[in-house]
Amino acid sequence: MRYTHTILLLFFSYCVFAQERITISGFVKEKGSQEQLPGANVYIPGTSINAVTNNYGFYSLTVPVSDSVTISYSLVGYEKVVRTVHAQQNMELNVFLPSVHQLEEVVVSARKQEDYVSRSAQMSVLEIPIQQIKKMPALFGEKDVLKGLQLMPGVQKGTEGQTGLYVRGGGPDQNLIILDDAVVYNANHLFGFFSVFNSDAIKNVELTKGGFPARYGGRLSSVVEMNMKEGSKDKLHGEGGIGLIASRLTLEGPLSKGKSSFLISGRRTYLDILAAPVIQFSQKNSQEKFRPGYYFYDLNAKINYDFGAKDKLYLSGYLGQDKFYIKEKRSNFEANTGIDWGNATATMRWNHILNRKLFVNTSFIFTNFNFATTSYFKEVTGENRSESESSLRYNSNIRDLSLKTDFDFYPSAAHAIRFGAQATLHKSTPSAVAMSGSYSDKPIDPNEKPVQSMEAGIYAEDTWQPFDALKMNAGFRLSYFKARNKSYVQPEPRFSAALRLDPDFSAKVSYARMNQYVHLLSNTGLGLPTDLWVTSTDRIAPQQSSQYAFGFAKDLEQPALTFTLEGFYKNMDHILSYKEGATFLGIAGEGENANDVNWEDNVTSGKGWSYGSEFLVQKKTGRLSGWIGYTLSWIYWKFPELNNGNTFHPRYDRRHDLSIVGIYELSKRITMSATWVYGTGNALTLPTSIYSAIDSRIDHRFFGHYNPDENSINSHTSGSEATEYASKNNFRAQPFHRLDLAIQFHKKKKRHERTWEFSVYNAYNRKNPFYYDISHKLIADGKIQSNLKKYSLFPVIPSFSYNFKF
Repeated sequence: MRYTHTILLLFFSYCVFAQERITISGFVKEKGSQEQLPGANVYIPGTSINAVTNNYGFYSLTVPVSDSVTISYSLVGYEKVVRTVHAQQNMELNVFLPSVHQLEEVVVSARKQEDYVSRSAQMSVLEIPIQQIKKMPALFGEKDVLKGLQLMPGVQKGTEGQTGLYVRGGGPDQNLIILDDAVVYNANHLFGFFSVFNSDAIKNVELTKGGFPARYGGRLSSVVEMNMKEGSKDKLHGEGGIGLIASRLTLEGPLSKGKSSFLISGRRTYLDILAAPVIQFSQKNSQEKFRPGYYFYDLNAKINYDFGAKDKLYLSGYLGQDKFYIKEKRSNFEANTGIDWGNATATMRWNHILNRKLFVNTSFIFTNFNFATTSYFKEVTGENRSESESSLRYNSNIRDLSLKTDFDFYPSAAHAIRFGAQATLHKSTPSAVAMSGSYSDKPIDPNEKPVQSMEAGIYAEDTWQPFDALKMNAGFRLSYFKARNKSYVQPEPRFSAALRLDPDFSAKVSYARMNQYVHLLSNTGLGLPTDLWVTSTDRIAPQQSSQYAFGFAKDLEQPALTFTLEGFYKNMDHILSYKEGATFLGIAGEGENANDVNWEDNVTSGKGWSYGSEFLVQKKTGRLSGWIGYTLSWIYWKFPELNNGNTFHPRYDRRHDLSIVGIYELSKRITMSATWVYGTGNALTLPTSIYSAIDSRIDHRFFGHYNPDENSINSHTSGSEATEYASKNNFRAQPFHRLDLAIQFHKKKKRHERTWEFSVYNAYNRKNPFYYDISHKLIADGKIQSNLKKYSLFPVIPSFSYNFKF
């Protein structure tokens, strides 16, 4: 009741003010498909009265009563629409923006000041138009939303070819990745080389890396928010493509014209299909059969229905799966091993307009991530042909059920208020092991022990423009988490502001306090599916961060360029890491049950901090578009139980990071693009000395080989040598740099469009380090000679793809 009273007081406190003015509200949509457009600018030229459409394309403007009011509607990638209305009473005004087809006419149009980044209260927000991502060169021709974000300043690229995001010193688990309100826990296909997001099904993507509004919570470093297309309401449309390793198809159209529409989009690799005939031919006359295989698929679907001017219902979902397997068969031996992992999400959203100033969205959300690895062996031995079988299954899972309600309230031209609440029930199984046969003296059943926990939060924020030169977003979030017998209640204040020093130049500042109750345990930092998702417990406190940022934003009309320069400082508490030598698969000691090994005993808690500066110049429209981004940063970690308690750089610390992206429309039929990246090498752990030693208790076969992801810092001895590590991540890998090129040939007819694309990944064959290996050999006089060898992953990779649209 107290919460309801607060809402009513907020509403009625502006009644007198509202009677002196009128409200114009409605939706901004794409002409033709009637897709609702988020982030569109709605403003009255020559005044400070403006608004931005929310995630569902809704806007509300409070204006003085007048005989004539001119309203301008604009969005990057669409033609501007201007409407003049008779503003004597409240009214509903829906506007349809025509999309700009740059292939038909190459036009660089000036932007209005209300479109400028310098006028937004938010800072540290990045957006890449989906059409730009589709024109950029990509590995094997597979366009990837997350790899596009990696090219932005403040976002580290991790390891060569990987899709992991490391934002301002944070790890990959500290990114809140949202698809239609549903959290996606593992965003990787093909062991991290591709993301799970099919760009044909995505309408928009936005990355927030600092100054978080109060509506976001649950992660420390960034929010990646994506919305799927809603489906065209005018007629059937489709697009797809055939590439070297995967094909895709998207269909969208009306179910009831003007009322409801659908979208379905699928993608699958065919590496397993292409490799099967080759493997079968090579083993045609052999009694030994060895067949490896891998594939992934993903499926997006969405249905929406209009119940009238005030109510809309959306049903959307995602399903994706990866499967890697090896099958081996001989006359007396059979083995099957495999790894499979996948995500599933489902969202039901109801939009309701309570009145012209108050919009509400309620979402019911389901999300699930599951990882499993299996091994099965069967062997026939002896003259009596006795059989022995062994099997092992390891499983990890996290599942969420959420209820979320958000209100958008527009009381006056100077205020845009958002408030709401969310509750999530987590059910996780960090580690469950089942063994039978010779793996164990007695079978171990998969006695899974799910951990249930509750996460909730309430928030309120206000975007306030007290006068024309100042715009602020102030908010507060109160988060709650309960697991076992422990409850956490954490306040999270948020603030950001922009002070306009000139019409197109502003200074910005922000502060955000964040808490994270779900964590990722990783040995490698590569974003592999073996990384475990776990929740906070009575023993594991939530991660916390405080981030401060200050910067400047400058916009130019001609050419349409945006410049931003930002500096940041972030400190993090209670971040998690495995202890020395611990892994994702708990190994039970003698006489122990594998399921009795608690993951909480294998982790340690520490703190980290990062700081740096970022520069971006970006051009989203015109014949030549793209951006240049540069990051200078430092990242430090300190754990009492790691590196002897001394400070060290994590693996993904990178001093310099530079990205240059260019897209050029040579003509209506030809588009050329290129990206060049440079980055300081990763921080790795290498031994500092090798010496002769004798220890009969240790099997020397397990030493003398360097694993780049080795956690141990202690000295290891074998029967012939000892390897000593002085400190963690004491070696800096070689810098990496790479040039990617692409050219697209378009053929457009009245009802369909065809595009042939040729691209080259790593055009000048740079051998970037993927990992290092150290080998040792004994030479004269008992001396040991060590050799460091660098291994690279991708040479020059040409690719071809065929894309179509109708």
